[in-house]
Amino acid sequence: MSKIKIGFITNTRKPALEDKKFARIAKKVGVDLIVVNSTKDFDIKEIMDRVKECHIIYNDEADYVSLELAKSLETAGHRVVESSNSYYYTEDKWLLNVKCLEHNIPVPKTILLSSNLTSAKEELIKFGQFPVVLKRILGFLGDFVDKADSADEAIEIMQRFWKKGENRFPILAQEFVRSYSYRVTTIGGEIVQTALKKNSNWKATGVSSDARKFKIDDELQKLLDKLHKIIKIEICGFDFAKKDGHWILIEVNSSPGYDFFVSEFDMLVEKVLRHLKKLAEEKK
Repeated sequence: MSKIKIGFITNTRKPALEDKKFARIAKKVGVDLIVVNSTKDFDIKEIMDRVKECHIIYNDEADYVSLELAKSLETAGHRVVESSNSYYYTEDKWLLNVKCLEHNIPVPKTILLSSNLTSAKEELIKFGQFPVVLKRILGFLGDFVDKADSADEAIEIMQRFWKKGENRFPILAQEFVRSYSYRVTTIGGEIVQTALKKNSNWKATGVSSDARKFKIDDELQKLLDKLHKIIKIEICGFDFAKKDGHWILIEVNSSPGYDFFVSEFDMLVEKVLRHLKKLAEEKK
């Protein structure tokens, strides 16, 4: 049987630590890793030729250019993990909220704000959840997320978001849940890591240097079982909080960090590669 070839989308001009680990561990797993860099010369014909024999493509990045590259490869018939569909319909923070409400999965109280600022202010006052968290429905690495103590401050944040990014991109308002952040990383539905982030900042974005493990209790396990039935992300980071002693889902991430614990970095990369290899073999 021919060797499995896995395309690997990265966006670092020089190989980062994660890139080097994937390249090294791919040899151990017995797959050929074909690196595609979305920050260098973006010659789509050259990229298509380079990955034409790949059995599966893994998008390891959370940026819009890499997402466009992933969509381009999907259009050419490649299977990309994670699919662009998962980003637009699962990581979309408003649609995730709707999907969770439909399946009785607890989430923070959330409203989608009007693009008219006068109407948005009225909606915020009626919502009455201050402080309130403002989030653009799509974003990477905690960007376009901020907290407001009043409707006027929330409107200022909306204007700043629109000035900073795409004009009038939809924004939601969400109750602020005072809690530590609890990350659960899964690969193919299997729980591979937990990380409790006790950041001093209200926004627990990214990898925390003082993360520690926590146990999955029965309540959280039942939530994860329900989520795995509706969240179509192969390599996923679920972020939870605690509200009134119960678990509540904050968001999901299709590009979870692997370096919460240095001692487990290689283990996670190997599990990702073995899972991608398995998916590729099933496709063959």
